[in-house]
This record gives sequence, C-alpha cells and structure tokens, in this order.
Amino acid sequence: MSARLAVDIGGTFTDLALEHGARRWTAKVLTTPAAPEQGVMDGVRAILARAALAPSDLAIVIHGTTLATNALIERKGAKTALVTTEGFRDVLALGNEARYDQYDLQIVLPEPLVPRRLRLTVAERLDNEGRVLRPLDEAGLRALVPMLRAEGVEAIAIGFLHAFVNPTHERRARAILAEALPEVPISLSSEVSPEMREWERFSTTVANAYVQPLMSRYLTRLESGLRDLGIRAPLFLMLSGGGLTTVETACRFPIRLVESGPAGGAIFAATVARECAIADVLSYDMGGTTAKVCLIDGFRPQTSRSFEVARVGRFKKGSGLPLRIPVIEMVEIGAGGGSIAHVDALGRIAVGPESAGADPGPACYGRGGDKPTVTDANLVLGRYDPDRFAGGRLALRPEAARAALVSHVGDRLGLDAAMAALGVVEMVDENMANAARVHAIESGKTLEGRTLIAFGGGGPVHAYRVAEKIGIRRVLVPSGAGVGSAIGFLRAPVAYEVVRSLYQRFATFDLAAVNALLAEMQAEAAAIVALGAGGQRTEEHRVGYMRYVGQGHEIAVPIPARTLTGADVAAIRAEYDRLYAAFYDRPVPGSDVEILSFAVTVATVPQPPAPAQAAPAPAPAAAARRQAVRDTVTGAVSDWAVHDRAALAPGATLEGPAIIAEDETSTLVGPGWRAEIDGFGYIRLSQG
Repeated sequence: MSARLAVDIGGTFTDLALEHGARRWTAKVLTTPAAPEQGVMDGVRAILARAALAPSDLAIVIHGTTLATNALIERKGAKTALVTTEGFRDVLALGNEARYDQYDLQIVLPEPLVPRRLRLTVAERLDNEGRVLRPLDEAGLRALVPMLRAEGVEAIAIGFLHAFVNPTHERRARAILAEALPEVPISLSSEVSPEMREWERFSTTVANAYVQPLMSRYLTRLESGLRDLGIRAPLFLMLSGGGLTTVETACRFPIRLVESGPAGGAIFAATVARECAIADVLSYDMGGTTAKVCLIDGFRPQTSRSFEVARVGRFKKGSGLPLRIPVIEMVEIGAGGGSIAHVDALGRIAVGPESAGADPGPACYGRGGDKPTVTDANLVLGRYDPDRFAGGRLALRPEAARAALVSHVGDRLGLDAAMAALGVVEMVDENMANAARVHAIESGKTLEGRTLIAFGGGGPVHAYRVAEKIGIRRVLVPSGAGVGSAIGFLRAPVAYEVVRSLYQRFATFDLAAVNALLAEMQAEAAAIVALGAGGQRTEEHRVGYMRYVGQGHEIAVPIPARTLTGADVAAIRAEYDRLYAAFYDRPVPGSDVEILSFAVTVATVPQPPAPAQAAPAPAPAAAARRQAVRDTVTGAVSDWAVHDRAALAPGATLEGPAIIAEDETSTLVGPGWRAEIDGFGYIRLSQG
C-alpha cells in the first residue's frame, strides 16, 4: 500500500490527484451538491480505474471541502443555541461596535447565526485571572433544558466570560447539558477558541456548533462510502491553516475546515516555489466558483489567526462573521469559471459573486443553465475547443453560450456575443488584478519582482492577462495545475496549532507560568499530530502575539521552542522591537510590551523537493493545430497555435499567441509572451 489519494470538493468540480511512486494521475468530476460524497465516490472509482489500482492499494486519503463554508454563507447549518454569562446575551449582535462603512446611513450588519430567543444566559462569573466571583448556577442551567427541547435545538455553544483562562464553568455546564440532551453536540469556547475578545470567541464557537452536525454526518457518510469501496486507508482532513488532521478532530472542530480547499492550493504553490527556488510568489488559484490570491514569501504562505466569512459588504473588511482560527491568509472573490455575468443598474458589466455551480452549470454545458458565465465567455472568444474540453468528456455548446451572452449582456449594451464575451473576460480579469493589488497593499508588500504561479481550472487561462494588469512579467504553470489544490493536500504536513491566552508584560514576565503553559500546549498539539504522523519526524514552532501597552493590535513574534530562560526573554523583547520597526518604521522607546496570547504548532517535517531534470537545449515546438481566438486587448481575431501539453518535452519553447491544452485546463500564452518547458515539466511564461 503506497498510493496516496487527495480529493478536493469545490463549488463546481471535485478534483482528485493520485500518486503511486513517481507517477501521478488526476481527474475532475462535477460536484454533486445534494450529496457531495457521491461525487467523491464517482471520482475515486474513475481515478483508480485509470491508474489500474485496487482500493486496497491506497495508503492514505486526504480530503478538503467547502461544505462548512457554504453552510455558513447559505445559512444552512444546525439550529443552534448559545448559553452565555448573565448580562452578555447580546455580545453576538453588538460585536465590537465598529462600522465597516462609516458613511453608509443604511448600513446592514451580519445577522448572528443564533437568533436572540436562543441566546440564553446563566448566572456565573470569573474574573480576568480565572478566579470564581460567582459560582455556576446549576439549577438555573437545568431550567433551560425544557426550552432547548421544545425549540428542537440541534447544537449548543457555551461561551462564558473569561473561560479562556479557567474553563471549569464551561466544562461543568457541558456535563449537565450533555446528561439531559445526550444527542445534541456541544461546543465550548475554551476549546474552540481559547483567546480573549468575547465577540470573536463567541462567534467562532457558535459557528463551530452551527456546522458540527452537518460536517459530522457528512464525514461519517464519506468514511462509510470509502469503506464500502474497499478502501481501508486512514482518512485525513485538510485544515484552513495548511496542516492535516484526523476525522475525529475535524468532527470536534469543523470550523477549522472552513478554508481547507484554498489552503491546499497555497500549499501547492509554496511547494512549487520551493522546488523552483523562487522566493517571492503570488499564488493565483481560479476554480469554477471563486478565485484566490495568496502572497508567498520565503516558500511560506502568509498566515493569519482571524478570518471573516459571509460578508454582507462585498470586499469590505469587518462586514462578515469573525472567526478566530489559524488560516492561510488570502483574498477570495467570486470570479470563477461558473461566475455569472450580468449588467448592473448603472449599465456596467458585472461578474459574480453568484455562480452557476455544477448544477445547472454554465449555459454551454447543456445542463439547463441559461445565464452567461466566464466559461461561456472564454468559449465564445475561442479559448476553448468545444470538442476537447475536459479531455473530450464534456462537449461544450457554443450556440448556447452565445445566446446566453446576448440575452443577458449584449442586448442591454448593444453588443454582439463576441464583444459581450470580451467585456466579461476583461471585467473578471480586472476584478482579480484589483484583488491582488489590494491584498498586497493591506499586507504592506509589493507585487513587483514576483512570479505568478497559476493553477485551478481557470487560473492558467487568465494568468497572463492578470499578470499584465498587475505588472508581473513571469508566470509559472505547474503540471497538474487543473487540480492544484488536491495535489497540495498531498504535500501538506500533518500539523496542529494550539492557541492560548495568558496576559504578560515584559516588565513583570512570569517565566514559570509561561513555560508551564507552552509545555501544556506542546503536549496537546503533539498528541493530535501523533495520531496521523505515522512515526514521521516532527518540528515545533512557537509564537507570541504582542503589542505596546495600550495599542489595539498585535504582531507575531517567534519564540524559541524550548524551556525559556531570562536571556530568552530579553532576546524576545529585542526581536519585538525589530519587527515592530519593520512594520511601522520605528519602535516606541520607553513603552512596555504586553503579550496577549501564545501559539504552538507541531508539524511533520516536509520532504525535501525532488531535483529537476536538466532541461535540454531550447527547441521550438510544433503546433498540433490552430484555432481562431479573439484577443481581449485589441479585440482582433487571429489564428493561435494550439499545443498539447503532453507532447511538450523539457526544453520545448514557443512564442505567443498560443494555447497549451491539457485535460483539466489550458494555458494561454498571450501576444508578446514566450513559453518554455523546464526540467520539472512546468510551463514558464515570460513577457518581453
């Protein structure tokens, strides 16, 4: 048993990657929204047959899904109740009292996942150091049970004030409620998000409870389906922070799966960057429903401890539900192949965020869809061969695409199908370019000098034009780009991060308390990782989140992964000053620094990248065929050379305009661009 299988469920396609020794097979099947595990089973059967392998040959199955994210966005989770400290019933509604748009008099704030009638309180109180000021009113808690039963509550979140310091009251409340309601899953804030800031902690805990029954049922069905196929290999889940975890942990903390698919894509891009020794990268992943961009520096994706889901204001920070979980930081916009184009009230072409998804899909799929999508526009522009799309397994219908574009865009603007398609593609490219610009600015970084690594079904199609718009002159398209996130799952370490709050100041640093906390956190993370590490060597990373006293936001400062000494404390303080000056130009002399929380990550050590084959001397490649394509810059139609990627050996070169076609995607080489196949078999595009 040496084969490794990865499965990524997206909004439109379910992607699979199977590796056995040095060989790799990939597949795309349409997602089955009503029962996502059915699409997984269809894909697993197909890819095993293609590889001529038996289910018993699999050593590991790794899975990522957008199911939790979609449940939050579409409000299709469990009926959830929140039990909180008396007097704090409305924390979820009040938030931090900030407005994401200061000048919008009709501002709409995100509705809490729990309605007010199900936000229940109980008498209890801890102080900020975890000392009991008021014992838990157990009789009052039991009195809530009849109401919870009558409401048909399917999940319960418990969030008490200062429980992140002392979880005793939350644990006792869980024991009482579990005895009365044994069938209802219960999430504790002291386990889901044990950090200060009540709104973020309660919101994350409620979101975890909200998706827990759905995810537990799904993962149970998935495990059962895999077993029925004869697969006995362990199943691991991709976490939003870039690591893998067990099904048991995923069922307890499903909120950590929220960005699991995009995280796999970032891991894929980081692995490719390390293989090719490219330190500064912009990862660009465009699928059927969304597009994601992520900054990668020093072969590591940018990470964060906070995330927003289900934003009310598109692209407006602060307009969504806050989640306090480890995530790979990226910008995600509704700009995928299935994103629907329309003309807005001001007469402008707009694309997304609504998507045609897998059912009915773009108009050209012939599955009942009648609205124009980005895929329809690309087809009308000549970028896809309708008879060879998806390796010929899905014949496209150009006439249906033209009719949809004319009906919903062209007639409104006086454009024919071709010019409407050009407008749609230019708009979606500009949306993605703008998202990349904003992400770089908000991160205090620049896009200049970076290489764009493009993958996903649509990434290589749009990459050269997006690169032109943001001033990037080098694009890399790895092999297997169409299922990049699934391949990224195969590269991810088994990892787990534990975060705890322990307020400290350097002037009064309690060395013993900090060492005790870090040791406890290391043991918790190591125990979870050991379940899936299989004896692999692990490494540990520690971080403290610090700020000058009185400030509102922290920066992450590395901490040595060992028992700290007095000398280490002084060195950590000096490192804080250095990092602060790097962010904000200068430190603040004479001000003490406070530490709000600590994070410990234990992960298996990644395998070193395989060396590239030496590419032979460059040799021009012969085109397999030609097809008429409309250039989105000039609007002119000309014959572009079409090359089959499988026929391009290392060292092959070609000049744009051209298309390099493969089963899961196509790479466009625009006018003025040059393509070369390197020693890994990757496509390297360069401009000028």
